[in-house]
Parts: sequence; structure tokens; C-alpha cells
Amino acid sequence: MKRALSFLSVSVLVLAALALTGIWWIGAWHLLFPSAHHDTTAPQLPSDLDTPALLLFSKTNSFRHRSGIDGGVAAIREIAQARGWGVMHTENGAVFNDQDLSAFTVVSFVNATGDILDTSQRDSFQRWMQGGGGWLGIHAAGDGSHAAWPWYVDNLIGAEFTAHVMGPQFQQATVRVDALDHPAVAGLPVTWQHEEEWYSWKTSPRTRGFTVLATVDENSYQPYARLFGEERDLRMGDHPVVWTRPVGSGQGLYIAMGHRGDAFASADMRRLLERSLTFLIERSGTPH
Repeated sequence: MKRALSFLSVSVLVLAALALTGIWWIGAWHLLFPSAHHDTTAPQLPSDLDTPALLLFSKTNSFRHRSGIDGGVAAIREIAQARGWGVMHTENGAVFNDQDLSAFTVVSFVNATGDILDTSQRDSFQRWMQGGGGWLGIHAAGDGSHAAWPWYVDNLIGAEFTAHVMGPQFQQATVRVDALDHPAVAGLPVTWQHEEEWYSWKTSPRTRGFTVLATVDENSYQPYARLFGEERDLRMGDHPVVWTRPVGSGQGLYIAMGHRGDAFASADMRRLLERSLTFLIERSGTPH
């Protein structure tokens, strides 16, 4: 009997360890166990950082889009190298201080999630943005994990996240460029196909004064969250996936695509990234 109980206990522990490892591997560890860890010691900035310089920030205190972070950072690095821009990638939130931020023209939240900056770091970022910085948000930078930072949601996202499609989670859909004359989408086809985990929001950011650059055609995919036998309708009618708005003297721009690394293999996605970064650099009031 003792041997059987011992075997059962070991089996339970092994299964629990495997389950926790699986949760960590798919990026859901901090989704189940949210973190409020804030970094206190800033990282060393590269001594040879070219200008204009991009800060790629991918800290995750909520769900971690492991593949999307890797793919997004690699794609932006390649674009920056071809254009002669400087790049620094970090997950250390202590870089958000007045002195270090002054070295960068654009900050990109590459699938950054959760409670990632303390009050002082948020304040520094807000001053930097309003003073002329450029911000590029990618995919999870616009999800519901940022709800506790009202300034961020109101000024950079402009919409309340509701859910993403499930059943299936990843679907090909038609993206339509709305603002054909805008430099951030210049050179993109009027419509193009993209496979993604499509996000939905309670209302369109267009109603909050954001300029919508591209939308997704809800008739080209199944805009529902199907889970555990339930179905939730995620249709918005007006369904933006790329939008922008000034923030003080700065400029924010958000791209809803980029959950998986292969999203960044698309020529259209690469072109969108390059055009958006170029627009933010040229629009920025910080050194470049």
C-alpha cells in the first residue's frame, strides 16, 4: 500500500511538473501567475549606438508571445541594419528614465504585456512621448493586460480590448489600407492577405480621434471566440488593425498583427514595419 501511494505521489508530482513546464513554454505562466516585478537598475546602453536609435522593449509580466517577440525583434533589427539605424533590445524596464530615453528616437513595445513599468518609469516614458518621441506598438502591446495604465490605453491604444478569435485561433483574412496617402502605409497594396490571431476592441479607436490606417475585413474570416462550447461574436463593424495619433509633440502608432514569428516573414508586414518606423522617425522631435 505504501509503495502504491508513493508511486501515485511521484506520478502526480511528475504530471504537475510537466503541466507547469507546458504552461511556461506556451507563454502562459504570467497569465496564470501575473507578475508586478519592476526593474530598478538600468541596463548599459551600447557605446556605439547609431542615430536615429530604436529601443525594442519586450518585457512580459503577462502572456509571453515567445515566437512573436523573436520574430518581431529580428525583423526590426534587419530593417534597421539596412537603413543604418541604431537598435537596442531589452526587457529591463529601468531603461525608462529621462537620461536613457533621450538616446532614442523610437520606442517599440514588441508584444510587451502586463504591469511592466513602475510609476517613475511610466512618468519618464510619458514625458519622452509628449516631448517628441515616437512609439510603435505591436500586437500584445494593445491587449487587455495594460488596463491598469490608463494614460497608455487612452493615448496610445484608444480602445478597450475585448478578446481574440478562437476556434480557430489563427485565420487568414483580408487587410485593407484605409489611408492610401499616409506615409506609414505607402507602397502597400490596397488589400493583402495575412494570417493572424485577430484582436477585437469594444469600440473603434477612430471614435477617439485616432487616424485609422488599415482595417481587417470581417467577412474574410470567422470573427468569433469559440471556447468550451460557447461562441462570442467579436465583430466590430469598423475593425481597425493599424492606427496612429499624435501624443503631445510625439507620435504613437499601433499594429495589431504579430502574434507569431511567421507573421513577420510576410513582405507586406515587413513593408508596413519599415514604413511605420520611417514615419515615426521623421515625425519625431527627438534626435535622428
